[in-house]
Amino acid sequence: MIRVLVAEDQAAVRAGLVLILGSAPDIEVAGEAADGERAVELARELRPDVVLMDVQMPRLDGVSATRRLVAEGLADVLVLTTFDLDEYVFGALRAGAAGFLLKNTEANDLITAVRTVAGGEGVVAPAVTRRLIAEFAARPAREPTADPAVLDALTRREREVLSCLGEGLSNAAIATRLDMAEATVKTHVSRLLGKLELRSRVQAAVLAQELGF
Repeated sequence: MIRVLVAEDQAAVRAGLVLILGSAPDIEVAGEAADGERAVELARELRPDVVLMDVQMPRLDGVSATRRLVAEGLADVLVLTTFDLDEYVFGALRAGAAGFLLKNTEANDLITAVRTVAGGEGVVAPAVTRRLIAEFAARPAREPTADPAVLDALTRREREVLSCLGEGLSNAAIATRLDMAEATVKTHVSRLLGKLELRSRVQAAVLAQELGF
């Protein structure tokens, strides 16, 4: 069973998420939290596999809560967002969230995402990637917040793939642009994520943007 902790301050939304997750035969809702502080406390107590985390919550926001959970190795975090506050979203990326979903995600997609994150993989909807990058690109230019030296470990091909991720391209689109098999693209993405110690394509896309790729 995949044990999930649901952290959402709106009772009606939280109840809906619990209902959806409870309908899956392999998912158990281990606990519920109405704020970030409680989410961290329950994660320490219950040790769930995945924490489904709202971004905007009282006492402790979802980004800060995610940072604590990841730092302590308590659980993988799947963030729910409405993109009301973009800084929170980018903060969650840097905090180490394993996945990102919009709150209007279909029930089946939510269940699939929880299973994917529980399996140790990052997950993010293409629409989330595109919107994140669009918001990032719209910001005024500023000094890079990432150290370009992190790219030294990447091969030339991996850098090309990272640049494509920075544009929000899918594996299929990257394969077409770089004239390689889609399976090869997947391999390059997996390797560069490992070398850069990133959990998701979105983290890679943000890094590429920050470095001016």
